[in-house]
Amino acid sequence: MILLRTLVTAAAGAYAANCALGISVLVRWIDTSNIRWVHHGAYLVTVTATAAAALACAARRSSAVFALTPVTVPLFLLQRHGARPVHRHTRDALTAGPCYAAGLMVAWR
Repeated sequence: MILLRTLVTAAAGAYAANCALGISVLVRWIDTSNIRWVHHGAYLVTVTATAAAALACAARRSSAVFALTPVTVPLFLLQRHGARPVHRHTRDALTAGPCYAAGLMVAWR
């Protein structure tokens, strides 16, 4: 159970960090124009952590897998749609938030 909590928390943390980075770039607090790969790397970490958490939840028959599985849709749409237009990218990214919140709630109960 501790492993599942850790994996789900890591996935949600990676998602939150990536959103924080994206918002910081959007409002021009930071400039990543020369290092765009950082945001892409954070996306890959988020996807990998989410897949590991979902697979571990499925293997242990945890109901958290039902909260994490829908996050695959917005994660797929993010790479499919790209970063432009920004409002669509933001919508796709924020759609994943409730899935991570539900996953955390189920994993930590």
